[in-house]
Amino acid sequence: MSEKIALVTGANRGLGFETARQLAQKDVTVLVACRKLGSAEEAVAKLKSEGLTNLYPIQLDVTSASDRTAAAKQIEKQFGRLDILINNAGIGSADGKGEDLFAKQTIETPEAELEQVFSTNVFSVIFVTRELLPLLKKSPAGRIVNLSSILGSLTLHADPKSPIASIKRFAYDTSKTAINSFTIHLADELKDTNIKVNSAHPGWVKTDMGTSAAPMEIPEGAKTSVDLALIGPDGPNGRFIHLGEELPW
Repeated sequence: MSEKIALVTGANRGLGFETARQLAQKDVTVLVACRKLGSAEEAVAKLKSEGLTNLYPIQLDVTSASDRTAAAKQIEKQFGRLDILINNAGIGSADGKGEDLFAKQTIETPEAELEQVFSTNVFSVIFVTRELLPLLKKSPAGRIVNLSSILGSLTLHADPKSPIASIKRFAYDTSKTAINSFTIHLADELKDTNIKVNSAHPGWVKTDMGTSAAPMEIPEGAKTSVDLALIGPDGPNGRFIHLGEELPW
């Protein structure tokens, strides 16, 4: 039971891939979850070429109920439990990209954008967590990390002097606000268990969504998720964290 088993969603590129890499570097067994099994296998092969071990590909389109059920059954059969769930998969807009993430759009937000962003960023996170929670409850120290964003902070959005005051992409921002609410509610529900639940703000990172204009490199962006995945019994629970510092909801 000393070896930790982690599942990272959306792990074939960007923050998810780097999170899988950093966990594997810390001797965690990592299930590299991707929408397509081939993408997961390619990611695992690349990480193993770096000398890393204990990496396993798993197909998990987070929006697919059948994939979620199949993944839970596969993990239960192969490992019997899950210690870490990192809900990393997410999109910035209806087309899954982020180049217009900082364009203001509220009342004219297309219906398709609201539906697709919330389906991936909110509902899928809830449903993946629900499916895998029985396996996390078998862990002596379960950890759930929900990838959020500082753009989900209502406190900062309401402050005209805050650094994000001018950035109001409604669908994406509110999807991350909803994730923060899920974190608070789930942490409270599980407060008498060995499971800790936290929201992670990775920072503005040079990914496809963050674009090349972002100031942070991907390895630094993955650090918050990795740190929260490995916190001890005295670590935070039901909190919104960036690089060890708590953010306002």
